[in-house]
Amino acid sequence: MTVMVDETLRTATIDVLAEHGWSGVTLERVAEKVGRSRVTLWRQGLTVELLLNSLLDALAEDYRDTMWPVLAGFGSGREGLIRTLEALFDVIDRHLPLMLSSDLVFHQEQARNGPVSFIAPFERYLREGEADGTLHPHGRISDVAEVLMVSAAFTYVHMRGRHHWSRTRVRRLTLDLVLRGLIQL
Repeated sequence: MTVMVDETLRTATIDVLAEHGWSGVTLERVAEKVGRSRVTLWRQGLTVELLLNSLLDALAEDYRDTMWPVLAGFGSGREGLIRTLEALFDVIDRHLPLMLSSDLVFHQEQARNGPVSFIAPFERYLREGEADGTLHPHGRISDVAEVLMVSAAFTYVHMRGRHHWSRTRVRRLTLDLVLRGLIQL
């Protein structure tokens, strides 16, 4: 039997996650948010694992699908990195409530599915940019890629979700900020 997790349940799960963290998500708390009983959800085949995995699956699938055209594109390393950052921001906008609920979202997905590489596109374009002279990462590529992705992602999440900045405003300033760290000093 395939159990579907509808948008109401996803939203309720995100709300519980924001209030109680990953280990505090319970079927009872989610049921309370949607005005149903825990037993009703359980009889529908829902579990905490299924609810959380539904959120993580949607994020990982969206990230993969959004990055595919970026990775298939052409241009300099700098151009590829900018497209990667813009694609990341697109994914974040579509999953902003989840991203606001916990800073462990990417870690939870990696813990669940092994080395899901959210960092790989950043590493690729940093290497290409270093090779073509359009970027100057100051340190190990893997370290710079991780700091870059986390800095960009959580700056974007915070400014969009907590300060309610427009997409245009936060994208422009975040791109400018992170790209300045990759120019020749």
